Amino acid sequence: MSRSDDEHFHVRPGPPKARGGARPKAFVAQVLKAASASGAKPRRTAGGRPASRFGRGRVAAGAAGRRLPTNARRVVVKSRYVVLRRAGKAGVRAHLRYIERDGVRRDGLPGRAYGADTDAADLEAFEERGRGDRHQFRFIVSPEDAAELEDLPGFTRRLMEQLATDLETSLDWVAVDHWDTDNPHTHVVLRGRVGRGRDAQDLVIAPDYIAHGIRLRASEIATEWLGPRTEREIRQGWQREVDQERLTGLDRELVQRGGTSGSVTLQSVAGEARSVLREDLLRSRLQRLEGLGLAHRVGPQRWQLGVGLQDTLAAMGRRGDIVRTMHRAMAGEARELITDSAPGAPVVGRLQAKGLDDELLERPYLVIDGLDGRAHYVTLPVGSDLSALPVGGIVACGPPQLGRSADRLIRAASTDGRYEEAMHRASLVASGHGEPDQVVQACRRRLEVLRRGGVVTRVGEGVWHVPEDLVERARAQDAARTSARVVELRSALAIEQQVGAEGATWLDRQLVGTASTQTPPAQAGFGAQVRQAQDARLRVLESRGLAARQGQRWVLARDLLRTLTAREVQRSGEDLAARAGRLWRPVNDGEPVRGVYRHAVQLTSGRFAVLDDGKALRLVPWQPVIETRRGQELSVVLRGTSANWEVGRTRGIGR
Repeated sequence: MSRSDDEHFHVRPGPPKARGGARPKAFVAQVLKAASASGAKPRRTAGGRPASRFGRGRVAAGAAGRRLPTNARRVVVKSRYVVLRRAGKAGVRAHLRYIERDGVRRDGLPGRAYGADTDAADLEAFEERGRGDRHQFRFIVSPEDAAELEDLPGFTRRLMEQLATDLETSLDWVAVDHWDTDNPHTHVVLRGRVGRGRDAQDLVIAPDYIAHGIRLRASEIATEWLGPRTEREIRQGWQREVDQERLTGLDRELVQRGGTSGSVTLQSVAGEARSVLREDLLRSRLQRLEGLGLAHRVGPQRWQLGVGLQDTLAAMGRRGDIVRTMHRAMAGEARELITDSAPGAPVVGRLQAKGLDDELLERPYLVIDGLDGRAHYVTLPVGSDLSALPVGGIVACGPPQLGRSADRLIRAASTDGRYEEAMHRASLVASGHGEPDQVVQACRRRLEVLRRGGVVTRVGEGVWHVPEDLVERARAQDAARTSARVVELRSALAIEQQVGAEGATWLDRQLVGTASTQTPPAQAGFGAQVRQAQDARLRVLESRGLAARQGQRWVLARDLLRTLTAREVQRSGEDLAARAGRLWRPVNDGEPVRGVYRHAVQLTSGRFAVLDDGKALRLVPWQPVIETRRGQELSVVLRGTSANWEVGRTRGIGR
């Protein structure tokens, strides 16, 4: 019996099925299903966002704080998740070094790290244990009543024990207490990996637990230790907020009442004493805001809040914190305080204080007693290393140097908007340049950077199209890429130490360049102190035959800076060679020198690298690029006061 092809049976395999029956559901999924069947609703945060469903501490985040009374003790917890690959070893070490810095304990001594079972934690060992970790958690725990806690380390240990219970794992952490601010607080560094060996895994904490759970757990412990806040303590806290020039809880309540219109109406409340007091305090706060120009009365019990009230009060609070920091740094010295120095304005002066403007984000700050007679508060990019900046030394802070010498070389070597590497190399050889390949390679690297920014285009191998205004456009690109300040150490010595120092000091450079390139010191403040130190330095130079008085003016010796530098390098080099059992050999201008980079020494004239060729030691001006090559053989050519370094067989050009 024949059948048509339409009736043929066609096999249509479906997707493969899981073998062995259905996979068992995870325990958390079973709990959520049972909770849903019982009619329970998933917990939501204040912003209406569903509770997180990944990471450790999900359940604890919902349970934390449920038993807290309305008069519970308050604790501020700031948290930060740090990817160690981005921070690097230097960033981790810098943070650990910062939290254990000088003057943070009650007695003014350096901070002392502790852990779960030790009062003297080894930060180097902690850093070494975490080198393979993917990330790290950093917390700042600040109980409102920290001064009343008899045992702040004990409070921190109790909190971390609770965290370990909530996260269902043991934790590896270190902490340091800081008492050098108005609000005592604790820095906690928590490793982002738990377990050992094959059982080790990344520590993933639920976002809700980080955002709310830790703070609520800390509040529970503080309330358990100190008891709930009394009615008197609550009222005193409210009263303190009335006159503060910063964002307070009263302000947040006013903004919430005002809604989108910003109109606040107060009511006369009868009955509960606390409600009456709260309305009176809000009224007093509105009157205070009215005096600050941040609100105005529009009726008997109505006020209109100013636009951007919260941002303005937050900025006022920050400025108040900066002013207090500057007053402490200046230690009674009368100065005009500049709390918001323009990023493009260079500041030169004595470093009075340094620290972190934001301890969690690690944004550093400097307080500089400027040559202009004013004190400046300067913030630096996040992660800037301040370890090489001694308090009392001379620093210069300003925008990064824009424009490169390579830009001018490229423009000069171009013809009709066309730059050819071969022609540039030939021109350099014809002019007798000693290192044409280095110059061309540096220009090529710069052109690659400009190409990515759309300033130049590649026409072919070694051929580029460059615009007529290359220098200006390159400078504009550099300015657009960064607006941050950079800081440079001009002298590690205080001006009092520079007066009689050997070597070329910052005072000497000021004396040489005052008439043309330097800004004259002011007649008051630090500028006046610099003028007095310059007069004393001139008398010292006169006694050494390097300066002479002619009537009312001084005449400095020719090549003063080079002479002073050469004398100091000679004496320091001979001392180093004698201690190392080596000969000492000076470096002549233009002479190629090769040797193993041993270490760097800080002299009055600057920082110098120690090269060892096996027989003799030499001192050559140091550059940051060689610091990662310690213990390796390097080659360098000294030209004037600059050094062109070569690493191994690689040829490069110094900037």
